[in-house]
Amino acid sequence: MPVIKSTSKELDLLARLMRAEAEGEGELGMLMVGNVGVNRVLADCLDFRDVRNLQQMVFQSPGGFEATTKSYFYQRAREQDRRLAQRTINGERFHPATRGLWFFKPTGDCPAQWYGQWNTGRYKSHCFYAPTETDCPQV
Repeated sequence: MPVIKSTSKELDLLARLMRAEAEGEGELGMLMVGNVGVNRVLADCLDFRDVRNLQQMVFQSPGGFEATTKSYFYQRAREQDRRLAQRTINGERFHPATRGLWFFKPTGDCPAQWYGQWNTGRYKSHCFYAPTETDCPQV
């Protein structure tokens, strides 16, 4: 049972985002990007009060994803990427992105905090950050 509603077009958007942001991190890295995206739709807190679907999440401005400015993002979604995106829409979560709302690729170590949010861990080159349960109980 999906944890968020999505259309076929939105599934493609999430699949393209996951590939464009983390293809070099392998399937698990891509799944974690999907977790962050789904969590942003679930969250009704902080920077994500007006994000209620995948379309709004992918193109949120300010605060969206750098990948949407690159041509690679605009290539057609591949079936294997659609399958990964569907897994995150269905609620599969992967540490350290389980409750994550943000990630980035630092040049060195992961800072303990990023924009006031705590680091939950690193996977390959990406650091993940999650809000407190008090700030975002929905995630």
